This record gives sequence, C-alpha cells and structure tokens, in this order.
Amino acid sequence: MTGKVTGETTKPAALGPAQMLEFGKERTDAMIRVQKELLEAYQEASKAWVSRVQSEVEFWSELAGKLAATRSVPEGLGTCSDSIAHRLEMAAEDGRRMFEEGQKVIAAVTRSLSNGLSKTT
Repeated sequence: MTGKVTGETTKPAALGPAQMLEFGKERTDAMIRVQKELLEAYQEASKAWVSRVQSEVEFWSELAGKLAATRSVPEGLGTCSDSIAHRLEMAAEDGRRMFEEGQKVIAAVTRSLSNGLSKTT
C-alpha cells in the first residue's frame, strides 16, 4: 500500500495549486521590485536632466547678454572662448551623468536577474 496519496504527493514535477500560486506570487513580487527600482532610477535621471536643461537655458541667456555688452571684437572673442570652455565642461558632466545613470539601470536589472535565478535553482 505504497498508496496513491503518498506516491502522487511526492512527485517533484507535480505542483499543487498552493505551490503554483506561491511561485507566481514570488515572480510577480520580483518583477514589481525591478519595476520600482527602474522607475526610481528613471525619476532621478529625469529630475537631473530637467535641472540640466534649465542650466543650459541660463548659459545661453548669459552668453547672449555678455555678447551684447561687448564693445570690441577681441572682447567678444574672449567671451566666446570662455563660454566654449564652460560649455565643454557642461558636456563632460553630461557624459559622466549619462554613464552613471546607465550603470544604475544595468545594476538594477542585473540584481533582479540574479535574484530571480537564485530563487529558481
């Protein structure tokens, strides 16, 4: 009497409804965590880029004001030269920011994948 009940309940491939629901809940919770992490990273990046756009507008407005106030060609060239140097610094900072934001997104996805794989094994 190695019975039907014990033989059927010990099969590794046979999951009961409760186990299937728990498995589905774990996967859903994992995906929600990933989406929250990504959303937070995107929101942080969005705030930084809005601030960056504002600084760009300020930069060009200041440049226009400085150029309008120049009284000679050499003075205008000096203003342009200073502005170009400042604009290059801004571009370098943009590149660093984009790289860091990309790393955050990749780290969030990698964490989610590694957490998901470790739970299924």
